[in-house]
Amino acid sequence: MALTQTQQQTLIETDRGTPMGELFRRYWIPAMLSRELPGPDCDPVQIKLLGEELLGFRDSNGDFGLIQEFCPHRGVSLFYGRNEECGIRCAYHGWKFDINGKCVDMPSEPDESNFKDKVRVAAYKMIERGGVLWAYMGPPEFEPPAPELEWALLPEANRYVSKRIQECNYLQALEGGIDSSHVSTLHRFNLDDDPMHEGAHGNVYLKADTRPKFEIQDSKSGLLIGARRDADDANDYWRITPFIMPWYTIIPPFGANVIGAHAFVPMDDENCWTWSINYEPSRPLSTEEVAAMDDGMGIHVEYIPGTFRPKANRDNHFLIDRSAQRAKKSFSGVKGISMQDASLQESMGRIVDRTNERLGTSDAAIIAARRTLLRAAEALADGGQPPIALDPESQYVRSASILIPKGVPFAEGAAEALRAAPGKPFVSV
Repeated sequence: MALTQTQQQTLIETDRGTPMGELFRRYWIPAMLSRELPGPDCDPVQIKLLGEELLGFRDSNGDFGLIQEFCPHRGVSLFYGRNEECGIRCAYHGWKFDINGKCVDMPSEPDESNFKDKVRVAAYKMIERGGVLWAYMGPPEFEPPAPELEWALLPEANRYVSKRIQECNYLQALEGGIDSSHVSTLHRFNLDDDPMHEGAHGNVYLKADTRPKFEIQDSKSGLLIGARRDADDANDYWRITPFIMPWYTIIPPFGANVIGAHAFVPMDDENCWTWSINYEPSRPLSTEEVAAMDDGMGIHVEYIPGTFRPKANRDNHFLIDRSAQRAKKSFSGVKGISMQDASLQESMGRIVDRTNERLGTSDAAIIAARRTLLRAAEALADGGQPPIALDPESQYVRSASILIPKGVPFAEGAAEALRAAPGKPFVSV
Protein backbone atom coordinates (compact mmCIF):
# COMPACT_ATOMS: atom_id res chain seq x y z
CA MET A 1 0.00 0.00 0.00
CA ALA A 2 1.67 3.18 -1.21
CA LEU A 3 1.17 6.32 0.85
CA THR A 4 -0.85 9.27 -0.32
CA GLN A 5 1.03 12.54 -0.62
CA THR A 6 -0.76 13.85 2.47
CA GLN A 7 0.19 10.78 4.52
CA GLN A 8 3.78 11.01 3.35
CA GLN A 9 4.01 14.68 4.25
CA THR A 10 2.56 13.99 7.70
CA LEU A 11 5.09 11.24 8.39
CA ILE A 12 8.27 12.94 7.22
CA GLU A 13 7.85 16.53 8.48
CA THR A 14 8.95 17.08 12.06
CA ASP A 15 9.27 20.86 12.51
CA ARG A 16 7.30 22.52 15.29
CA GLY A 17 3.63 22.81 14.33
CA THR A 18 3.58 19.70 12.14
CA PRO A 19 1.59 16.65 13.33
CA MET A 20 4.65 14.43 13.70
CA GLY A 21 6.75 17.25 15.11
CA GLU A 22 4.22 17.86 17.86
CA LEU A 23 3.97 14.13 18.56
CA PHE A 24 7.73 13.65 18.86
CA ARG A 25 8.01 16.63 21.21
CA ARG A 26 5.88 14.74 23.75
CA TYR A 27 8.66 12.18 24.28
CA TRP A 28 12.08 12.39 25.89
CA ILE A 29 14.52 12.77 22.98
CA PRO A 30 18.05 11.29 22.94
CA ALA A 31 19.90 14.54 22.31
CA MET A 32 23.57 14.15 23.20
CA LEU A 33 26.05 11.69 24.61
CA SER A 34 26.84 12.53 28.23
CA ARG A 35 30.54 12.72 27.37
CA GLU A 36 29.87 15.63 24.99
CA LEU A 37 29.36 17.84 28.07
CA PRO A 38 31.92 16.42 30.49
CA GLY A 39 31.89 19.05 33.23
CA PRO A 40 30.89 22.51 34.48
CA ASP A 41 31.62 25.39 32.07
CA CYS A 42 32.87 23.00 29.36
CA ASP A 43 32.70 23.93 25.68
CA PRO A 44 29.13 24.32 24.38
CA VAL A 45 27.93 21.96 21.64
CA GLN A 46 25.76 22.70 18.62
CA ILE A 47 22.92 20.23 18.14
CA LYS A 48 20.01 20.11 15.70
CA LEU A 49 16.79 18.38 16.72
CA LEU A 50 13.39 18.40 15.00
CA GLY A 51 14.43 21.29 12.77
CA GLU A 52 15.62 23.49 15.66
CA GLU A 53 19.21 24.81 15.87
CA LEU A 54 20.14 24.37 19.54
CA LEU A 55 23.08 24.73 21.88
CA GLY A 56 23.84 22.29 24.67
CA PHE A 57 25.97 23.43 27.59
CA ARG A 58 26.72 22.73 31.23
CA ASP A 59 26.75 25.64 33.63
CA SER A 60 29.04 26.40 36.55
CA ASN A 61 26.87 24.29 38.87
CA GLY A 62 27.09 21.30 36.52
CA ASP A 63 23.45 21.63 35.43
CA PHE A 64 22.56 20.92 31.79
CA GLY A 65 21.05 23.46 29.44
CA LEU A 66 19.61 23.23 25.94
CA ILE A 67 18.73 26.58 24.40
CA GLN A 68 18.23 28.10 20.95
CA GLU A 69 21.60 28.63 19.32
CA PHE A 70 21.17 32.20 18.10
CA CYS A 71 21.15 35.31 20.26
CA PRO A 72 17.85 37.22 19.88
CA HIS A 73 19.74 40.53 19.74
CA ARG A 74 21.44 40.38 16.35
CA GLY A 75 21.30 36.67 15.53
CA VAL A 76 24.87 35.77 16.49
CA SER A 77 25.53 32.12 17.27
CA LEU A 78 25.96 31.60 20.99
CA PHE A 79 28.31 28.72 20.16
CA TYR A 80 31.00 31.40 19.90
CA GLY A 81 30.08 32.80 23.31
CA ARG A 82 31.62 32.34 26.73
CA ASN A 83 30.34 29.62 29.04
CA GLU A 84 30.95 31.22 32.43
CA GLU A 85 29.35 32.00 35.76
CA CYS A 86 26.15 30.01 35.15
CA GLY A 87 25.36 31.17 31.64
CA ILE A 88 26.33 31.56 28.00
CA ARG A 89 27.48 35.08 27.22
CA CYS A 90 27.23 36.23 23.58
CA ALA A 91 30.64 37.30 22.28
CA TYR A 92 29.16 40.23 20.31
CA HIS A 93 27.52 42.47 22.93
CA GLY A 94 27.68 40.34 26.06
CA TRP A 95 24.05 39.35 26.45
CA LYS A 96 24.00 36.36 28.77
CA PHE A 97 21.48 33.52 29.06
CA ASP A 98 21.06 30.83 31.71
CA ILE A 99 19.96 27.21 31.27
CA ASN A 100 16.31 28.28 31.51
CA GLY A 101 16.66 30.70 28.59
CA LYS A 102 16.42 33.78 30.79
CA CYS A 103 18.59 36.79 29.93
CA VAL A 104 20.51 37.47 33.14
CA ASP A 105 22.85 40.22 31.96
CA MET A 106 22.80 42.86 29.23
CA PRO A 107 25.96 44.99 29.58
CA SER A 108 25.25 46.96 26.40
CA GLU A 109 22.12 48.51 27.96
CA PRO A 110 21.91 51.25 30.65
CA ASP A 111 22.11 50.14 34.28
CA GLU A 112 18.59 51.36 34.95
CA SER A 113 17.11 49.40 32.01
CA ASN A 114 14.90 46.40 32.71
CA PHE A 115 15.07 45.25 29.08
CA LYS A 116 16.89 42.03 30.01
CA ASP A 117 13.88 40.93 32.05
CA LYS A 118 11.80 40.97 28.86
CA VAL A 119 14.16 38.84 26.75
CA ARG A 120 14.30 35.05 26.67
CA VAL A 121 15.48 32.34 24.32
CA ALA A 122 13.79 28.98 23.79
CA ALA A 123 15.05 26.54 26.41
CA TYR A 124 14.36 22.85 26.99
CA LYS A 125 14.83 20.60 29.97
CA MET A 126 17.64 18.05 29.71
CA ILE A 127 18.34 15.09 32.01
CA GLU A 128 21.07 12.45 32.12
CA ARG A 129 20.40 8.71 32.06
CA GLY A 130 22.25 5.74 30.63
CA GLY A 131 25.17 7.74 29.22
CA VAL A 132 22.73 9.92 27.27
CA LEU A 133 21.41 13.46 27.72
CA TRP A 134 17.67 13.42 27.04
CA ALA A 135 15.72 16.55 26.05
CA TYR A 136 12.04 17.27 26.45
CA MET A 137 10.81 19.78 23.88
CA GLY A 138 7.06 19.63 24.46
CA PRO A 139 4.64 21.55 26.71
CA PRO A 140 5.99 21.46 30.29
CA GLU A 141 2.64 20.40 31.70
CA PHE A 142 2.78 17.18 29.63
CA GLU A 143 6.33 16.16 30.53
CA PRO A 144 6.39 12.34 30.76
CA PRO A 145 8.34 10.24 33.27
CA ALA A 146 12.02 9.68 32.48
CA PRO A 147 12.69 6.96 29.86
CA GLU A 148 13.09 3.41 31.11
CA LEU A 149 14.41 1.52 28.11
CA GLU A 150 16.32 -1.44 29.49
CA TRP A 151 19.71 -0.37 28.18
CA ALA A 152 19.38 3.07 29.78
CA LEU A 153 18.95 1.55 33.25
CA LEU A 154 21.97 -0.78 33.16
CA PRO A 155 25.35 -0.11 34.79
CA GLU A 156 27.74 1.77 32.54
CA ALA A 157 29.96 -1.31 32.12
CA ASN A 158 27.03 -3.26 30.63
CA ARG A 159 26.35 -0.95 27.68
CA TYR A 160 28.00 0.86 24.79
CA VAL A 161 26.29 3.84 23.15
CA SER A 162 27.26 5.68 19.96
CA LYS A 163 25.55 8.00 17.51
CA ARG A 164 26.14 9.06 13.93
CA ILE A 165 24.73 11.43 11.37
CA GLN A 166 22.61 9.75 8.72
CA GLU A 167 21.87 11.88 5.67
CA CYS A 168 18.25 11.00 5.01
CA ASN A 169 14.83 11.39 6.59
CA TYR A 170 14.43 9.55 9.89
CA LEU A 171 11.66 7.33 8.50
CA GLN A 172 13.95 5.70 5.93
CA ALA A 173 16.32 4.72 8.75
CA LEU A 174 13.53 3.57 11.06
CA GLU A 175 11.95 1.43 8.36
CA GLY A 176 15.31 -0.26 7.84
CA GLY A 177 15.46 -1.00 11.55
CA ILE A 178 12.21 -2.98 11.53
CA ASP A 179 12.81 -4.74 8.18
CA SER A 180 13.94 -8.23 9.19
CA SER A 181 13.83 -9.59 5.64
CA HIS A 182 16.83 -7.62 4.33
CA VAL A 183 19.22 -9.37 6.74
CA SER A 184 19.14 -12.53 4.62
CA THR A 185 20.34 -10.61 1.57
CA LEU A 186 22.28 -7.48 2.46
CA HIS A 187 24.25 -8.90 5.40
CA ARG A 188 24.49 -12.55 4.39
CA PHE A 189 28.24 -12.56 3.64
CA ASN A 190 29.19 -10.78 6.87
CA LEU A 191 27.05 -12.45 9.52
CA ASP A 192 29.79 -15.01 10.18
CA ASP A 193 32.78 -12.65 10.25
CA ASP A 194 31.46 -9.61 12.12
CA PRO A 195 32.37 -10.00 15.82
CA MET A 196 28.92 -8.79 16.90
CA HIS A 197 27.12 -11.40 14.79
CA GLU A 198 29.44 -14.39 14.39
CA GLY A 199 28.83 -17.81 15.86
CA ALA A 200 25.03 -17.62 15.94
CA HIS A 201 23.22 -20.73 14.74
CA GLY A 202 20.43 -18.43 13.68
CA ASN A 203 22.69 -17.23 10.86
CA VAL A 204 22.13 -20.60 9.20
CA TYR A 205 18.37 -20.06 9.19
CA LEU A 206 18.73 -16.46 8.01
CA LYS A 207 20.76 -17.45 4.97
CA ALA A 208 18.71 -20.56 4.16
CA ASP A 209 15.29 -18.90 4.18
CA THR A 210 15.17 -15.49 2.47
CA ARG A 211 11.34 -15.34 2.53
CA PRO A 212 10.26 -14.74 6.13
CA LYS A 213 6.59 -14.68 7.00
CA PHE A 214 5.59 -11.69 9.12
CA GLU A 215 3.13 -11.42 11.98
CA ILE A 216 2.54 -8.07 13.66
CA GLN A 217 1.02 -7.44 17.07
CA ASP A 218 0.09 -4.13 18.65
CA SER A 219 1.72 -3.68 22.04
CA LYS A 220 1.81 -1.16 24.88
CA SER A 221 5.11 0.12 23.51
CA GLY A 222 4.13 0.23 19.83
CA LEU A 223 4.51 -3.01 17.87
CA LEU A 224 5.95 -6.48 18.19
CA ILE A 225 7.19 -7.61 14.78
CA GLY A 226 7.67 -11.35 14.31
CA ALA A 227 9.53 -12.73 11.28
CA ARG A 228 9.21 -16.51 10.91
CA ARG A 229 11.65 -18.69 8.96
CA ASP A 230 11.86 -22.43 8.51
CA ALA A 231 14.16 -24.15 11.00
CA ASP A 232 13.45 -27.90 11.05
CA ASP A 233 10.53 -30.30 10.85
CA ALA A 234 9.35 -29.42 14.37
CA ASN A 235 10.26 -25.75 14.85
CA ASP A 236 10.20 -22.34 13.25
CA TYR A 237 12.93 -19.76 13.75
CA TRP A 238 11.45 -16.47 14.91
CA ARG A 239 13.15 -13.09 15.04
CA ILE A 240 11.01 -10.72 17.10
CA THR A 241 11.69 -6.98 16.94
CA PRO A 242 9.99 -4.50 19.25
CA PHE A 243 9.20 -1.11 17.71
CA ILE A 244 8.97 1.26 20.67
CA MET A 245 7.33 4.58 19.96
CA PRO A 246 8.34 6.87 18.55
CA TRP A 247 11.71 5.76 17.02
CA TYR A 248 13.29 2.90 18.97
CA THR A 249 14.01 -0.65 17.83
CA ILE A 250 15.65 -3.60 19.56
CA ILE A 251 17.49 -5.96 17.20
CA PRO A 252 16.84 -9.67 17.73
CA PRO A 253 20.09 -11.06 19.19
CA PHE A 254 22.61 -13.24 17.41
CA GLY A 255 23.64 -16.25 19.48
CA ALA A 256 25.69 -15.31 22.53
CA ASN A 257 26.60 -11.89 21.16
CA VAL A 258 25.38 -8.76 22.94
CA ILE A 259 21.96 -7.26 22.17
CA GLY A 260 21.74 -4.30 19.82
CA ALA A 261 19.27 -1.42 19.70
CA HIS A 262 18.72 1.77 17.73
CA ALA A 263 17.01 5.14 17.94
CA PHE A 264 16.38 7.22 14.81
CA VAL A 265 15.93 10.86 15.82
CA PRO A 266 15.19 13.59 13.25
CA MET A 267 17.68 16.42 12.98
CA ASP A 268 15.50 17.95 10.29
CA ASP A 269 13.47 16.50 7.42
CA GLU A 270 16.58 15.49 5.44
CA ASN A 271 18.92 14.18 8.16
CA CYS A 272 18.69 12.17 11.35
CA TRP A 273 20.73 11.02 14.30
CA THR A 274 21.10 7.24 14.29
CA TRP A 275 21.84 6.04 17.80
CA SER A 276 23.36 2.55 18.20
CA ILE A 277 23.43 0.71 21.51
CA ASN A 278 24.88 -2.65 22.48
CA TYR A 279 24.12 -4.00 25.93
CA GLU A 280 24.19 -7.11 28.06
CA PRO A 281 21.70 -7.28 30.95
CA SER A 282 23.49 -10.02 32.88
CA ARG A 283 27.19 -9.05 32.66
CA PRO A 284 29.65 -6.27 31.84
CA LEU A 285 30.84 -6.02 28.26
CA SER A 286 34.21 -7.63 27.66
CA THR A 287 37.35 -5.71 26.71
CA GLU A 288 37.27 -7.42 23.32
CA GLU A 289 33.65 -6.44 22.69
CA VAL A 290 34.28 -2.81 23.54
CA ALA A 291 37.38 -2.75 21.34
CA ALA A 292 35.35 -4.07 18.39
CA MET A 293 32.72 -1.40 18.91
CA ASP A 294 35.41 1.28 19.17
CA ASP A 295 36.69 0.03 15.80
CA GLY A 296 33.28 0.53 14.19
CA MET A 297 32.26 -3.11 14.03
CA GLY A 298 28.72 -4.44 14.34
CA ILE A 299 26.18 -1.63 14.43
CA HIS A 300 28.79 1.08 15.07
CA VAL A 301 30.90 3.04 12.56
CA GLU A 302 34.25 4.71 11.99
CA TYR A 303 34.03 8.51 12.01
CA ILE A 304 35.69 11.39 10.27
CA PRO A 305 37.91 12.60 13.15
CA GLY A 306 36.26 15.19 15.35
CA THR A 307 32.78 14.62 13.90
CA PHE A 308 29.86 12.22 14.08
CA ARG A 309 29.86 11.78 10.30
CA PRO A 310 30.95 8.31 9.15
CA LYS A 311 34.16 7.96 7.14
CA ALA A 312 32.11 6.05 4.57
CA ASN A 313 29.53 8.52 3.32
CA ARG A 314 27.61 9.63 0.23
CA ASP A 315 30.48 11.87 -0.91
CA ASN A 316 32.80 8.88 -1.39
CA HIS A 317 30.09 6.39 -2.41
CA PHE A 318 30.42 4.77 1.04
CA LEU A 319 33.87 3.47 0.03
CA ILE A 320 32.21 0.72 -1.97
CA ASP A 321 34.61 -2.12 -2.81
CA ARG A 322 33.51 -3.75 -6.05
CA SER A 323 36.17 -6.47 -5.79
CA ALA A 324 34.78 -7.52 -2.38
CA GLN A 325 31.31 -7.49 -3.90
CA ARG A 326 32.38 -9.74 -6.78
CA ALA A 327 34.27 -12.08 -4.46
CA LYS A 328 31.19 -12.45 -2.24
CA LYS A 329 33.01 -10.97 0.74
CA SER A 330 30.31 -8.31 0.97
CA PHE A 331 26.95 -8.45 -0.76
CA SER A 332 26.84 -4.70 -1.40
CA GLY A 333 30.58 -4.00 -1.31
CA VAL A 334 30.17 -1.62 1.66
CA LYS A 335 32.15 -2.43 4.79
CA GLY A 336 30.33 -2.84 8.08
CA ILE A 337 26.82 -3.95 9.00
CA SER A 338 25.75 -0.44 10.01
CA MET A 339 27.05 1.31 6.90
CA GLN A 340 25.55 -1.38 4.67
CA ASP A 341 22.17 -0.31 6.00
CA ALA A 342 22.86 3.42 5.92
CA SER A 343 24.32 3.42 2.41
CA LEU A 344 21.18 1.96 0.88
CA GLN A 345 18.81 4.05 2.97
CA GLU A 346 20.68 7.20 1.94
CA SER A 347 20.83 6.02 -1.69
CA MET A 348 17.05 6.54 -1.86
CA GLY A 349 17.66 10.30 -1.63
CA ARG A 350 17.21 12.61 1.32
CA ILE A 351 13.44 11.99 1.23
CA VAL A 352 12.19 9.02 -0.75
CA ASP A 353 8.88 9.35 -2.61
CA ARG A 354 6.71 6.66 -1.03
CA THR A 355 3.73 7.42 -3.26
CA ASN A 356 5.40 5.32 -5.99
CA GLU A 357 6.27 2.29 -3.85
CA ARG A 358 5.39 -1.29 -4.72
CA LEU A 359 5.23 -3.01 -1.34
CA GLY A 360 5.07 -6.76 -0.83
CA THR A 361 4.18 -9.15 1.98
CA SER A 362 7.64 -8.73 3.53
CA ASP A 363 6.83 -5.06 4.11
CA ALA A 364 4.08 -5.77 6.64
CA ALA A 365 6.08 -4.27 9.51
CA ILE A 366 6.76 -1.06 7.61
CA ILE A 367 3.08 -0.63 6.79
CA ALA A 368 2.11 -1.29 10.42
CA ALA A 369 4.68 1.19 11.81
CA ARG A 370 3.47 3.94 9.49
CA ARG A 371 -0.10 3.36 10.58
CA THR A 372 0.92 3.43 14.24
CA LEU A 373 2.71 6.77 13.82
CA LEU A 374 -0.14 8.29 11.83
CA ARG A 375 -2.76 7.16 14.36
CA ALA A 376 -0.77 8.57 17.27
CA ALA A 377 -0.29 11.93 15.54
CA GLU A 378 -3.97 12.08 14.63
CA ALA A 379 -5.05 11.24 18.19
CA LEU A 380 -2.83 13.94 19.60
CA ALA A 381 -4.05 16.52 17.10
CA ASP A 382 -7.66 15.64 18.00
CA GLY A 383 -6.96 16.13 21.69
CA GLY A 384 -7.56 12.46 22.39
CA GLN A 385 -5.53 9.92 24.32
CA PRO A 386 -1.86 10.73 24.86
CA PRO A 387 0.68 8.93 22.65
CA ILE A 388 1.54 5.34 23.50
CA ALA A 389 4.82 4.27 25.15
CA LEU A 390 4.96 7.23 27.52
CA ASP A 391 4.39 4.84 30.43
CA PRO A 392 7.91 3.78 31.46
CA GLU A 393 6.82 0.19 32.11
CA SER A 394 5.81 -0.19 28.45
CA GLN A 395 9.37 0.63 27.31
CA TYR A 396 10.93 -2.18 29.34
CA VAL A 397 10.78 -4.95 26.74
CA ARG A 398 13.12 -7.37 24.96
CA SER A 399 13.73 -8.66 21.49
CA ALA A 400 14.33 -12.38 20.88
CA SER A 401 15.57 -14.87 18.33
CA ILE A 402 14.02 -18.17 19.26
CA LEU A 403 12.88 -21.59 18.08
CA ILE A 404 9.13 -22.09 18.59
CA PRO A 405 7.19 -25.27 17.78
CA LYS A 406 5.40 -25.01 14.47
CA GLY A 407 1.89 -23.65 14.73
CA VAL A 408 2.47 -21.82 18.02
CA PRO A 409 1.99 -18.02 17.72
CA PHE A 410 5.15 -16.10 18.54
CA ALA A 411 3.37 -13.99 21.17
CA GLU A 412 2.63 -17.21 23.05
CA GLY A 413 5.86 -19.10 22.41
CA ALA A 414 8.12 -16.12 23.12
CA ALA A 415 6.12 -14.40 25.87
CA GLU A 416 8.73 -15.01 28.59
CA ALA A 417 11.65 -14.21 26.27
CA LEU A 418 10.16 -10.79 25.48
CA ARG A 419 9.82 -9.86 29.14
CA ALA A 420 12.74 -7.79 30.40
CA ALA A 421 13.95 -8.25 33.98
CA PRO A 422 17.09 -7.08 35.83
CA GLY A 423 19.99 -9.48 35.32
CA LYS A 424 17.93 -11.90 33.26
CA PRO A 425 19.82 -13.43 30.29
CA PHE A 426 18.26 -12.79 26.91
CA VAL A 427 16.94 -15.57 24.67
CA SER A 428 18.86 -16.15 21.46
CA VAL A 429 19.70 -18.82 18.90
